[in-house]
Amino acid sequence: MNFVSPVLDIASRICNCVGDRADLLRRLPQNVISLRAEKDKLNNVYKDVKERMEREENLEKKKRTHGVDGWIKRAEAMEKEVNELLERCDEENQKKCFGTCCPRNCFASYKLAKTVPKKMDAVAELQSEGSDFQEVAIPLPCPHVIERPLEEKPVVGLDSLFQEVWKWLQDKQAATIGIYGMGGVGKTTLLKKINNKFIESSTNGFDIVIWVVVSRPTNLERVQETILDRLDIPYDRWKRRAEEGKAEEIRRVLKTKKFVLLLDDIWEPLDLLRVGIPPFGDGNQCKIVFTTRSADVCGGMAAQKSIKVECLEEKEALSLFQAKVGEDTLNSHPDIPKLAEMVAKECKGLPLALIVIARAMASSKTPEQWERNSQKLRLYPKDVAGTENDLFSILAFSYDSLPDDITKSCFLYCSLFPEDYQIPSEHLIQLWIGERFLDEYDDIQEARNQGGEIIERLMHACLMEAGTTNFSIEGRYLKMHDVIRDMALWLACEKGKKKNKFVVKDGIGLIRAQEVDKWKDAQKIALWNNTSIEELRKPPCFPDMETLIGCMTSTFPSGFLTNMFVIRVLDFSNNNILELPAEIGNLATLQYLNLSNTRIKYLPIELKNLKKLRCLMLDGLFSLASLPSQIVSSLSSLLLFSMKPISSQSSMDEIILLEELEQLEHINDISIVLTSIQSIQRLFESHKLRRSTTFLQVAHCKGVNQLQLSPFIKTLELVKCDELEEVKIIHFEKQVVPSKFPNPECCFNRLLSVHILICKKLLNLNCLIHAPKLQDLLIVDSEVMEKVIEDERSEGSEIESVLSVFSRLMYLTLCNLPKLESIYGHVLPFPSLRRAMVQGCPRLKRLPFDSSICMNKKLEEISGEQEWWDGLEWEDQTIMHNLTPYFIVNPFEAYTM
Repeated sequence: MNFVSPVLDIASRICNCVGDRADLLRRLPQNVISLRAEKDKLNNVYKDVKERMEREENLEKKKRTHGVDGWIKRAEAMEKEVNELLERCDEENQKKCFGTCCPRNCFASYKLAKTVPKKMDAVAELQSEGSDFQEVAIPLPCPHVIERPLEEKPVVGLDSLFQEVWKWLQDKQAATIGIYGMGGVGKTTLLKKINNKFIESSTNGFDIVIWVVVSRPTNLERVQETILDRLDIPYDRWKRRAEEGKAEEIRRVLKTKKFVLLLDDIWEPLDLLRVGIPPFGDGNQCKIVFTTRSADVCGGMAAQKSIKVECLEEKEALSLFQAKVGEDTLNSHPDIPKLAEMVAKECKGLPLALIVIARAMASSKTPEQWERNSQKLRLYPKDVAGTENDLFSILAFSYDSLPDDITKSCFLYCSLFPEDYQIPSEHLIQLWIGERFLDEYDDIQEARNQGGEIIERLMHACLMEAGTTNFSIEGRYLKMHDVIRDMALWLACEKGKKKNKFVVKDGIGLIRAQEVDKWKDAQKIALWNNTSIEELRKPPCFPDMETLIGCMTSTFPSGFLTNMFVIRVLDFSNNNILELPAEIGNLATLQYLNLSNTRIKYLPIELKNLKKLRCLMLDGLFSLASLPSQIVSSLSSLLLFSMKPISSQSSMDEIILLEELEQLEHINDISIVLTSIQSIQRLFESHKLRRSTTFLQVAHCKGVNQLQLSPFIKTLELVKCDELEEVKIIHFEKQVVPSKFPNPECCFNRLLSVHILICKKLLNLNCLIHAPKLQDLLIVDSEVMEKVIEDERSEGSEIESVLSVFSRLMYLTLCNLPKLESIYGHVLPFPSLRRAMVQGCPRLKRLPFDSSICMNKKLEEISGEQEWWDGLEWEDQTIMHNLTPYFIVNPFEAYTM
């Protein structure tokens, strides 16, 4: 009996094993159903995660996390594995013994029965992991460093300083480095070289380099917003938050990064904790490098290393001076190089002074001119207390070299604008006209032309520079270097002897009454960027004030305008003032009034008393209820009137306004918007109004299929004139034959800019063949236009012998012109073209460029769709090859309005 027990034990184990396997086989069908359900759940979670991830990638420009990316790949692989497993299960299910539930291949079915539950658990685990994702994508990393433009040639004299700063950047003990020195000595240039070095250095270990221009007055919020933008923190997370909230956002991101913060042009110690910069040693690794004119600021910023930028050595200074004067001038006479060395010494190695003086001397081609100018330069004191005065003494040489007192006055006037301000040149010239600087011209257009020449003189003398704001016509914005501006204010205030002669306040908030009391001797006052004045106990007296530029938060204190006995210019444009005090009517000497882009609702009837007013600007007064009748016609000295757009005017209001303008004896510059055929007819019935209208916008005008224009227009805008088919020229009382048969004595000699927006039936702009000075042409949304200028060769030769078509054109924009096939019938040189954009013009297969377009050094870009560019036909393949580097892909987007 001893052998029975082992046998029974073996039998029992076999029965249990068989039973377990049989149970697995029995549950297989239900497990297959459960696996399908789990797979479907996983698929739903997969879709949710993927849709969320793709939305954030495409719309929010984010990048999927590595965890999500890995999970998606595993989910896709799992789905494939489960599908294969289910397919095998279905196959086994089809192979059962005939008439029974038993599988034919028990071993294969058993393997499946074991695999399915395990796969169910794996799917459930993957599904749970996908449901737990809090974040599926993160913001794309912002550029490590943004390159800052430098001179084409290496700047002399900064290499050793650069090496010293770079060495301290590698020193772990020096977290803050201060670079200081007098204005114009090259601090910003050095900081730019440091910034750009990080582009080359791939092993420096820093996550990001941040550049901020601080300037003065210090605007903490502007500094914060520059940093927030650079860190790519979403706009909606910080824009409406106060200073402390913005600091929190900055701190949250920067404490996780190793960063370099480059602060340019600091005038006073900056509280970095208030900005949001994490404390040093708080787990972060960072470097702060800043520039300033004061060694005291280095101390206030607790700089571990302060580095002074000295003026150039004589050899370096001469090298820079000679480079800026130019070889042509230096070689024009054997004595000039020696004279140049003498003049360069007078600049005491200051780079900005060397550049400014050298460019002022570049046109002097005789030894006698150099000797005279060198003697003038030596007349200025060499040792004036304070670095600013040393700088101004040198820079004032360029001011004294200006050709006349008018140009000098125009230059000093620019100091009324705040630091780093982008000055609109058109606005500036209007102010000069208001100040009567350009009084030798009775015609406003001639005065404008003279103003443009003065701007060119100032730019050539390096006293002004082109602004960075992008606009359609070159030179529309200007900028004055802060050192030059300080020098101009110093000169305007009689070299500091009368410091309140020119008063300029920028973004300082509330001005106290006692401060206003100090302005009693002011000649010009400019208040910028949300500056306001507290209520005064009695009206102030400004016996000498000629100019008041007020960019206020709401309005002036009561009585502020009362005692201005010689006031000429009031410019309240681009601010939030709600009303104009009636006392303005007492300003009998006022000649210029600009209320554009304010929130004024009503104009006081007392404006009628301004009999000497010559310029009145009322642009963008969208809150204005109406223009009181008889105000304009009462301004008997008015030369310039501008009111665009007129949002609340009826056609009758427009006609009344035109009739009042016609009554003015001296009017010769009108900018206006018309919206009815009756208004247009009234304008062109009047010889005076035709000759005086320089800016004309015809908008939303029904019933006009042909528009006849005066040859005196400077800017033309046609907006949503749905029935307009043709534009022609009229000359005085009689109409000229359509533009295909030009009269040389009748053309748009003044026309500079034409914008056509949504004039769907406009056939062409043949009249532009009469516009030899056209600079800017924009045509958007015309359904039927096939040719911009229709031209037949038999008549074209006559036209081209009189006018040079598009020879001054700088900006060309053609958008959504589905039938456009030609810009002009012949090839043209386009010597002035800077930018061209073509979008939505599929039939335009040829550009009217001749081979000389390749020699146009002004060309910056040609943009359009890639398919359009690839499909262009060229008479000369060389033109295509030469223009291709200028082409920029710009996908077509339909214009909406």
